[in-house]
Amino acid sequence: MQIDGLLRLMVEQGASDLHFKAGRPPLLRVNDRLLPASAEPLSSEAVQALLFPILDERQKGLLATNLFVDLAHSLPGVSRFRVTVYRQRGTLSAAFRRVPFEFPSLDDWNLPEVLKDFARLPQGLVLVTGPAGSGKSSTLAALIREIVSTRPVHVVCIEDPIEFLISDDLGSVSQREIGTDTHSFADALRNTVRQDPDVIMVGEMRDTETIATVLTAAETGHLVFSTLHTNSAAQTVDRVVTAFPEPQHRQVRQQLSQVLEAVVSLKLVDRTDEQGMVAAVEILKTNPRVRKLVHDGSIQELYDEIERSAGYERMQSLNQSLTALVFNGVITRATAVAISPQPADLDLLLRKTFGMHDAESSVSEGDMGVSKADFSHIMRLHEVEKAYEELQERYAHEIAERDATIRRMEAELTGQEQPDSNSEGTIQALTEEKTKLMRQVAFQKQEYDTKIEKLQLRIKELSLSAEPARAGLFRR
Repeated sequence: MQIDGLLRLMVEQGASDLHFKAGRPPLLRVNDRLLPASAEPLSSEAVQALLFPILDERQKGLLATNLFVDLAHSLPGVSRFRVTVYRQRGTLSAAFRRVPFEFPSLDDWNLPEVLKDFARLPQGLVLVTGPAGSGKSSTLAALIREIVSTRPVHVVCIEDPIEFLISDDLGSVSQREIGTDTHSFADALRNTVRQDPDVIMVGEMRDTETIATVLTAAETGHLVFSTLHTNSAAQTVDRVVTAFPEPQHRQVRQQLSQVLEAVVSLKLVDRTDEQGMVAAVEILKTNPRVRKLVHDGSIQELYDEIERSAGYERMQSLNQSLTALVFNGVITRATAVAISPQPADLDLLLRKTFGMHDAESSVSEGDMGVSKADFSHIMRLHEVEKAYEELQERYAHEIAERDATIRRMEAELTGQEQPDSNSEGTIQALTEEKTKLMRQVAFQKQEYDTKIEKLQLRIKELSLSAEPARAGLFRR
């Protein structure tokens, strides 16, 4: 059994991770499920024989000193891998994460369009968060590639280890690896400001020193991206503050409120079609109220502000993103409720937003041209429907008024049984007025029909294949 053969098997099986542990066969993570490979259990000697050939002398020394080592391993023509080798119960173990040479863009990931706005920011701090294996590194790499392909800037990436290889395009990228190109995140960050960067990417904010340096770099006018292991945008704010001693909390909240621009929190969910997983995305964008809430440490109010700002600001909570995925038929209602941190609130949101009595009545998935996890798109659909209904009501009311006027005039004409010379002018005037009103009615009807037709075309543009079977929306 050779390590390269097992890594090829991992790629062929579509696994995201490969685990080695004494006493077990190699374990493959496929669609978030850990499955044993068809092989005999590994002895501790076999695990060491598999792992040592990919470690150089420096890495073996780090493993002996720190009892773990992180590294990147590349298999030409197959894939790159992020590797952690560590000790457990006195024996070596390892976890390999597959890192493709070609990685998806933001469009390929079908992430909300608002994420591209973060790639255009001139300065500030953008955090990508989520549990392990939720796609933080992939999303961060996609954001950096978006920047490099659209802006003539210098991007400095500090990683441990380097995962995705990002090529120069309109912009230039320098990727520095901890242990190979620099000693630590904090050292690299302190030195980075002398390398004329426009954008700085820190693979992970692991300790207080790194977090402090990241905040300082964002204060100096750079655009800084980094990641944290947190489960929500609001929790991310709290985690950054509590990483410091309590006497510094007020100062850190003030500093964070000034530099924070956005938090993107990811959570992977099983798809209905069993074709892998899809990301539910919570998004926090800063505005004057959000900055005040961060400054004051009002975490619960911050969550409420996210939900209230889904339409105009294009923020969204995890529940709102899950609702969008259910709406677009990507995941089931049961899956969404099971993964939601507030399942009762999610159930209420589904019923309130769509009038769903049965979540399985959600529309089938199609090529909608927008992210299926984007709740703001659904808000726009509701706005179009509301405008359509208001226009129809106004049209019906005005037509009814015209019809009543015509009937009144006809009654007045009929009542003139023996018109005299004085009434002839009045009758003629009324007849002309009636003709004029009828022309106005015909013209206005045509005008309203045209407006309604345009609104219906707009609905089709926004919803495309989402148009067919949904209770309460576009049922006309």
